[in-house]
Amino acid sequence: MRATMPVTCKNDGFFKSSYSNDSTGCVEVRFDDDRVLIRDSKYVGDADKQPTAVLPAAHWRSLLDLVLSAESGNVSTLAIDLHNDGGATVTGDSTGGVAVELVYTPKEWDAFAKAVADGEFDH
Repeated sequence: MRATMPVTCKNDGFFKSSYSNDSTGCVEVRFDDDRVLIRDSKYVGDADKQPTAVLPAAHWRSLLDLVLSAESGNVSTLAIDLHNDGGATVTGDSTGGVAVELVYTPKEWDAFAKAVADGEFDH
């Protein structure tokens, strides 16, 4: 059993890594029936227009395995491109059906990867 639990965000049931603490920038995730929604908490625009990537829930474990591998790659509709500085870009389909690109800083991606390793995003 892990010592910490992910932090629930104030918006729409999304949650983030416990390693993000009070950081305003983080990978946010929400399990929504047969899909997983992923967004970036740095977004400051209209909440209804927030870029949100969507992944079929059946592929979630494969995405977590890719994160743990610390390599770039593709899982279903999403691609993860790791940057030389430790950050990452997640691209794929959005909830609105158009392509979305989420860019995470090294600190944000590190917090997410540590939480994945600790099982905080297991579902």
